[in-house]
Amino acid sequence: MSDPAPDTLHATCVAWDGRAVAITGASGAGKSALGLALLALGCTLIADDHVQLTAQDGHLIAHCPQTIVGLIEARGVGIINAHHEMQAQVVLVVDLDRIEAERLPKERIFTALGCDVPLIYKVDAPHFAPAILQILKAGWSDR
Repeated sequence: MSDPAPDTLHATCVAWDGRAVAITGASGAGKSALGLALLALGCTLIADDHVQLTAQDGHLIAHCPQTIVGLIEARGVGIINAHHEMQAQVVLVVDLDRIEAERLPKERIFTALGCDVPLIYKVDAPHFAPAILQILKAGWSDR
């Protein structure tokens, strides 16, 4: 069976050791800013603004469109270069358009191309980017 054609997601995507987070939200929601924070913590850029998705062996894979390889926008600063990879497996999706209200939120799922990926909402706290990085590194204790 062949893999489905790629879908494009309006998102920023960064990875740690081949495990990626896709950060979604409306224009100006802070996708690139959160991506930059994760880059500062040691992640690598997959893509900023547009992420191509494919399904491979039941996993969602993020790819960078050729026209934006290694580029990320820093609002008010400009387009800057970033250490990058061309693809990684998406293991987490963050929705910046929704604010998390629960201390210990229930499991949520993002589905694309027949693949399910854990989904979390925005947390307005200084630990948000480090928590995302830790999920990329080690996952959850209760999932």
